[in-house]
Amino acid sequence: MKAIPFKIPKPTNTAILFQIDRGSFYSKLHQHEEVQVSLIKKGKGTLIVGDTVHHYDTGDIIVLGGQQPHVFRNEDDQGLMYTVFFSLSSFGNTFLSLEEGRGIKEFYAFAKAGFKLPATPDLRALFNYLSTAKGIHKLSYFLQLIAVLKVSRAVSLSNFVYERKISEIEGQKLNAIFDYTLAHYANSVYLKDVAALATMTPNAFCKFFKKRTNKTYFQFLTEVRIEKACKHLREELDLPIIEIAERSGFSTPSHFNRKFKELKKMSPREYRKTTI
Repeated sequence: MKAIPFKIPKPTNTAILFQIDRGSFYSKLHQHEEVQVSLIKKGKGTLIVGDTVHHYDTGDIIVLGGQQPHVFRNEDDQGLMYTVFFSLSSFGNTFLSLEEGRGIKEFYAFAKAGFKLPATPDLRALFNYLSTAKGIHKLSYFLQLIAVLKVSRAVSLSNFVYERKISEIEGQKLNAIFDYTLAHYANSVYLKDVAALATMTPNAFCKFFKKRTNKTYFQFLTEVRIEKACKHLREELDLPIIEIAERSGFSTPSHFNRKFKELKKMSPREYRKTTI
């Protein structure tokens, strides 16, 4: 199976696909035409989407726009994710022009950059209903899900929407870069080593990465390190912040504090207090 682009194996006689993923999820960078609406029933890990790095946890709902490159990296092989896929082409222009279908078109545009929110009991129930519903009942629950998500308070996932398809070769290069970064973020990372993974000179690699993610590689690396630091701050309340900085790949506490404030708009200590 090619890493990207990725084609959702959807039957031709249905507009909505409901899928259950178990284990470590599909861990290669990929993109697809369909909007993806996922409930993390069990599991936690790192989500790379568009130009940003995020942590996801049990109970999160993640919405990814059509053609938005993304990859889930679950921390273990015990994950469980419920997902609804849909594309505008499945509904047809006539239905989408009607009052009943206009909301789907609006949501498709709204979801383009992606967003994340905690699952409410109502949203959890709709996913559970969709897991077994068929025919008109499936459509009814889907429309209810879209209606609730449209008015929910959510956190945007990305400021960058990549407008074209990534080639298979580009995807392989980016996958290698992401794999290396997630494995070595706590250590010193050198541009020449990362560029070699993409079989490029450092200068060519910098241009390649910036064009496809809208940021430099070291901006991306810093975001990975900050997200890993946030995980330590949430889950290891007795671990000193100076040690968290070191475990996350920062050479000095002052550099860690400065970068943390830039990305999270608060200090590491303030962030930890919000999670207690």
